[in-house]
Amino acid sequence: MRPAVVMDTNVAMVANDKADQASPDCIMRCLDRLQKIQNTERIVLDDMGRIFDEYLDNLSLSGQPGPGDVFFKWLWNNQGNTDLCQRVPITPHEARVFEEFPDSDELRDFDRNDRKFVAVAIASGEEPPILNASDTDWWHHRLSLESYGIRVDFLCPELMEER
Repeated sequence: MRPAVVMDTNVAMVANDKADQASPDCIMRCLDRLQKIQNTERIVLDDMGRIFDEYLDNLSLSGQPGPGDVFFKWLWNNQGNTDLCQRVPITPHEARVFEEFPDSDELRDFDRNDRKFVAVAIASGEEPPILNASDTDWWHHRLSLESYGIRVDFLCPELMEER
């Protein structure tokens, strides 16, 4: 079975050159990672389509005009192939957004919209990395997330604030 990975939408958006702060090297790393997902990994999504809907809001199912859109079309075409795409259930929670999201004071101000990625990573039971290209909120909370077994792969670490 292919290794699992969770991907924040910003990876495909950077691949589409939709992040002004991203350098050509950063864009290339995102392109390479999208190809790696297609060729050797399995992307993990939630069973209610929250992640897929976020992709849909930011990417084009036509597969154009950018490589992030090509990836999204590939995902659309392969979403039923469990070798390439896995869907896991996550449970809504009034305070934490998702039951699977850690109940932690340190993560209280973590972006509520990105909690679905954390919940999916935890619910998968496989400890997949979460891919991030340009969102600094992941960087600010990386140590707290790591304490709960969440690993974030920063594809463009130069975009994160210096600590």
